[in-house]
Amino acid sequence: MSRALTRRERFIRQGAAATWQFRPTAGLLILESPGLRQLEWLVHGFSTRAAGASKWKGARALPLGFSGWDRRKQVRENRAKFFRTIGGARMRVVRLRQIHSGISYRVDRLNALALAKEPPRGDALFTREAGILLAVETADCVPILLVDTKRRAIAAIHSGWRGTLERIAAKTLGRMQMEFGTRPEDVIAALGPGIGRCCYQVGSDVAREFNAQFPAARDWFDGAFDALASGRSDPHWLPWLTMRPPGHRPPSPTVNLDLLAANRAVLADAGVPACQISASGFCTACRSDLFFSYRREHTTGRMLAAIGITES
Repeated sequence: MSRALTRRERFIRQGAAATWQFRPTAGLLILESPGLRQLEWLVHGFSTRAAGASKWKGARALPLGFSGWDRRKQVRENRAKFFRTIGGARMRVVRLRQIHSGISYRVDRLNALALAKEPPRGDALFTREAGILLAVETADCVPILLVDTKRRAIAAIHSGWRGTLERIAAKTLGRMQMEFGTRPEDVIAALGPGIGRCCYQVGSDVAREFNAQFPAARDWFDGAFDALASGRSDPHWLPWLTMRPPGHRPPSPTVNLDLLAANRAVLADAGVPACQISASGFCTACRSDLFFSYRREHTTGRMLAAIGITES
């Protein structure tokens, strides 16, 4: 017999199941997770590309990373506006030099200043300290925010295909368990805008690595996954069968990867209830009117996903 849910558990799950919303504030368009928005002791937000201090293709834009095409002064103005808009203007911002890894860092009052001045190399940050804003940059990779609703602990995670392969979301949750006593059943996970299954084409190397690491990997791919994962990346392995002259063989097949489904599975396998894992549903490549997409645009800006605990 399944036990009845407590009021707190119903509160968490109802929020996770609700619809993500854009909040237009101070000229910016901020995307919010419903499960996190209901927590009064928390600030968070996923930036979009709209209405910043920068100009991109004739329109106002909000690049938040020093990616090369925009002046640093304008990026700083954009960041300050974004942090102010989500309620983190007075918080100490801690970021990363992201390297597509499984490395996470604990942030506390003793090291926050040093980490803010010299961002560490890694792809996840977690803390229980109030007044600290954790932020990760994306432009197709999946931004993940974790919240332990009982112990008031949070994490910000950057997960591309390499980070997903490293199970960075589960590793970060594991560190929260060890250092804070976090229980996965108390966690809400919000997966922000990232490139979707519809647009994320990858090759045989990625298919093989996922197949080697995850028993369920086949469910996250569209296309000739079995051929690529097994190493048979070219179905026309005898050139004469193609009836083409040398040097004109057909291209090897590719597959499309669902990073969101993979990260959902990583978190669920780590013990987070599936009903407490929500995703925005936006593909950055499809919706380049709303988000920056490196895969679609190549030269583009970066977005931020940020989360912090308010001072009491």
